Amino acid sequence: MLISKLLPRTPTRIKDLFLLLSSLLILYLLHRPIPPTPYLLQLPTSPPTSLHHLLFSIASSSRSLPSRSHFLRLWHSPNTTRTYLFLDQPTVPDPYPDPTLPPTLVSSPTSSFPYSFPRGSRSAIRIARIVKESVSRLDTSGVRWFVFGDDDTVFFTDNLVRTLSKYDPEEWYYIGSGSEGYEPNMSNSFGMAFGGGGFAISASLARVLAGVLDSCLVDARGDIFGMLSAHPLSPLLSLHHLDHVDPIFPKMTRTNALGHLFKAVNVDPGRVLQQTVCYDRSNSLTVSVAWGYAIQVFEGNYYLPDLLRKQRTFSPWRRNKDILSKLYMFDTSEYVSDPCKRPVVFFLKSAVSRSKNVYTDYSRHVVGNCSRTRAVNDLKQIRVFSQKLDLDVGEVKVLRRQCCDILPSFSKLMVINIRQCGVDELSTGETFLFLLSAIKGFSASFQLPFTSLKMMMDCWVKPEAITYLGLGLFGLKSITVEGTPPLQSYLGQVKLYLSSVATAKALFFVHSIKEFEDR
Repeated sequence: MLISKLLPRTPTRIKDLFLLLSSLLILYLLHRPIPPTPYLLQLPTSPPTSLHHLLFSIASSSRSLPSRSHFLRLWHSPNTTRTYLFLDQPTVPDPYPDPTLPPTLVSSPTSSFPYSFPRGSRSAIRIARIVKESVSRLDTSGVRWFVFGDDDTVFFTDNLVRTLSKYDPEEWYYIGSGSEGYEPNMSNSFGMAFGGGGFAISASLARVLAGVLDSCLVDARGDIFGMLSAHPLSPLLSLHHLDHVDPIFPKMTRTNALGHLFKAVNVDPGRVLQQTVCYDRSNSLTVSVAWGYAIQVFEGNYYLPDLLRKQRTFSPWRRNKDILSKLYMFDTSEYVSDPCKRPVVFFLKSAVSRSKNVYTDYSRHVVGNCSRTRAVNDLKQIRVFSQKLDLDVGEVKVLRRQCCDILPSFSKLMVINIRQCGVDELSTGETFLFLLSAIKGFSASFQLPFTSLKMMMDCWVKPEAITYLGLGLFGLKSITVEGTPPLQSYLGQVKLYLSSVATAKALFFVHSIKEFEDR
């Protein structure tokens, strides 16, 4: 009888024991110390690539250095750039050496090396061995990339650092570009990076690399306007052999012209020579902007692919009748000989930066006495607004051409705003031009109260386009409709609606217009 009474209680005791153990386990888990993060996860990551991680080795000679030192001063900074000049022989000792130039080294003798190529230059051996000597003779601590070029190569260091940041220097990388001409590529290799334009080698590859370069071949002569005004989307990294081309700006020496270009480089290096095309349909104009250099205004509507072709203002380096010497490795178009059938060109005048806002002015370059449409004939200056182009590594990998808008109302001054294209935007300025033409077309709309104007904005403009509406309205401030107050009287009310950023840009725009009108 006693045993029968105890048996039913057994499951209850087991359940109680299980609950007790569960409670103890929960208490243990709640109060147990959290183990430290493994040491490997706490290791600091390598800092991003900077200019300090680049070592520049420049091929020069005692004969060429005096006449090309001005090229070096444009991009080399003694305090921030690690640069060395390799000469063929010592120069005359100078009791007062120029502190703005890089230190020099004399290349090792190459007389023991055989060289039998009849059409080449023996100096190619010395040039090629600079790669090896840079690793063996220089202090390479902290170097991730070895960069090589000639003494007439001008590097754009900010863009170069940003481009090299995409790659792992512990891997084997050989980064450069082929020649613009078909014949040099065919003769030497389509996979060879030509030294005149500069090339980079990762530190891991440089340590195991022996001279791979042949002589540096020159690519083009004469006027390179066609090349610079249709530069590809990739950042401008270098220009080379500039003593064999015309000054890139009219009425300037080569040195002064390059210094003038660097006014834009110093303001926004990532945007230099970036080509943007926009359309003014009301005046039937096509405008091609090569930022920081020149703007071309075409009469009529031109397809974008046609404007991306480089005009053949230049000539091949090898001046012979061989058909191959006249072939290039990029798309070209004919350069019209009649100046009156060419686009009107505006060259860079000045570049100004205010925080991240940048504006550049371009002045008209007059060539010949040509008959133009009124819109083009009266135009004297172009002002371009933009935001500083600071692309991260991901954006550099996948580049997209930006869009631009032209203020529809202009006489002597054309104003252009460069911006990021919308997600679904295929052609530039469609929404902007439609909106402004609509506002101008309905004169009665200027008499509408602000609530109606706000409703128009809400219906026609995406939030990101409000900035450009603000620019347009303030740009039309001098236009009045009979019996109505000036449009600028709405300024105080429009301020309440536009975002603070848009208002700042609009006021910046008004200031620039007034500044030009006061001249």
